[in-house]
Amino acid sequence: MWVIVTAAGSSRRMGGVNKLLMPLHGKPLLVHTLSYFEKHSLVRGVVVSAPADQREVYLSLVREHGLSKVVAVVAGGAERQDSIRNALGALSCSAEEAVAIHDGARPCLSGDLLERLVEALQGAEGSLPMVAVKDTIKRVDGQGKVLQTLVRSELFAAQTPQVFRYAAIVEAHRKAHAEGYLGTDDCSLIEYFGGTIRAVEGDYRNLKVTTPEDVEMVEAYV
Repeated sequence: MWVIVTAAGSSRRMGGVNKLLMPLHGKPLLVHTLSYFEKHSLVRGVVVSAPADQREVYLSLVREHGLSKVVAVVAGGAERQDSIRNALGALSCSAEEAVAIHDGARPCLSGDLLERLVEALQGAEGSLPMVAVKDTIKRVDGQGKVLQTLVRSELFAAQTPQVFRYAAIVEAHRKAHAEGYLGTDDCSLIEYFGGTIRAVEGDYRNLKVTTPEDVEMVEAYV
């Protein structure tokens, strides 16, 4: 399989500091994320999306840490979806090959998650890890009025990596771009155009660093 690691975000909720370059136990966060795929026997190659003005910084990290499976670092776009579309264009895949798309800010991958996601592609266009939400979730309007308490047993939090058949995810991104549809994750594009997504059990430790409060927990897991 091939892997796209999306690392071109603006890190607004981290105060504008590029969280992917933050040191965790002596290595940048992004290097921890890439190292999982570097060591994994299923992975043929990795494409990384980067902020356009930091491509050379990322390329230097790849060389410095011996990440030989990283075959390209591409410039990201205005939205995450644009960055993924750019990265898909850098792959040389057959239609049925698997492509995993992963958040660069999730460095705590472990175990057999990739294997289970590939297995789940049987009869589907995509698969993703999910964990049950622990809190009661309420829907609230713009004025702060509670509109509805949702059924917790039906609610799950989506994680990455999300794995797809190459032809399916390329076509979904092509259609979304043509129609101006912006999804919240890559699976949502497949869902929007009527494809099938399978869920597998995720890991609560597979955290995404989004705000400063996340850093301490991720450091502990790393």
